[in-house]
Amino acid sequence: MGRSRRTLPEELLLLALDPTTGTTAQPQSLDLGLAGAQLVELALAGRIAPDGDRIAVVAPRPTGDPTLDCALELLRRRGAPVRAVNWIGGPRLGLRQTYLSHLERCGMVHAVEGQMCGVLPTTRYQATDTAISREIKARLDSAIRTGVPPDPRTAALAALAHAVGLGKHLYPGNEGRSSRSRLRDLIRHDPMGGLVAHAVMDVQNGAGAQQRRAPAAPAGRQAAGPGGRSAPEPARGVPAQPRHGSMARAVAH
Repeated sequence: MGRSRRTLPEELLLLALDPTTGTTAQPQSLDLGLAGAQLVELALAGRIAPDGDRIAVVAPRPTGDPTLDCALELLRRRGAPVRAVNWIGGPRLGLRQTYLSHLERCGMVHAVEGQMCGVLPTTRYQATDTAISREIKARLDSAIRTGVPPDPRTAALAALAHAVGLGKHLYPGNEGRSSRSRLRDLIRHDPMGGLVAHAVMDVQNGAGAQQRRAPAAPAGRQAAGPGGRSAPEPARGVPAQPRHGSMARAVAH
């Protein structure tokens, strides 16, 4: 994989980065989106492929991108196809910071040190060239405006942007309502992007966490509650997101 083209995680993060404040929109769901964007990028590179609602490694050779190759190796070690919702819902400690640091090394953002309440050190990230972010958004704008089916990369980016809740950040207010609706509709133009985007939304709704918690019931039977009655389905909650960074350093979010 050449480095002449930005990866989907990088593009998703640049879309989420506010050029004025240096913070990222939707920080908790963005972490899930970055994990999902890695899957789509690996699929576009021919390393993985969808297998129903699961992800299978089809070519384990490295891509040349260290962060993507780490994800690919973890998938390979699973030995069997893994459900997308379980992969995306797994711990991704520091993934957003990893990509922010990567963008800084590439010269696309620069870190701005500051303090919160005059005491707690903070780091915000400003884009060094806002034309890059404008070009990325222009691709989404074009797909929304023209109605022409976008290329798989743009379709997947649109699906992920919708899944993590960037619609109101990219197209705010009542005037952006129709654009947000069309952004959501672009999810159907890329099967892998759609699979991953739906998995991201499922994790936010607690589906991944519930499936990991609930023991498998025997086929054709429901788990019985007290008195032999069928137990109600546990309430679904949004899984807690891991903290990024340390208490001594507040990273922009």
